[in-house]
Amino acid sequence: MLFSDIAMKINQRIENGEEITVDLDLDDGRKVTCATMIILTVAEKDYIVLLPLDKNGQNTDGNVWFYRYVSKGEGDAELGYISDDAEYEKVSEAFDEYLDEAEFDELVDLDDNGETIKS
Repeated sequence: MLFSDIAMKINQRIENGEEITVDLDLDDGRKVTCATMIILTVAEKDYIVLLPLDKNGQNTDGNVWFYRYVSKGEGDAELGYISDDAEYEKVSEAFDEYLDEAEFDELVDLDDNGETIKS
């Protein structure tokens, strides 16, 4: 899976344990805090995968939300709604691929060259 430079920088921060949250104002007037799971790059565009949190900072339903992610420089970004079904499907498929790779990485220890580490 390929990532843009900005996606790699943010994803590294997340992998290092930094909790990055985003507050969203929904159409119904509610404000929802979301944990950032990953920034994906699909067809040379970045997308943010958000995990909506309840008032206790938990996600109990397992839902994730996808938004376009446009970096505005120096830590500023703009999120955009994905209204095109085909675009949304591509992002969803990329997220599924990411989850499959993450699950594989947990099951198998690989060195930096992708070779299996013998225990």
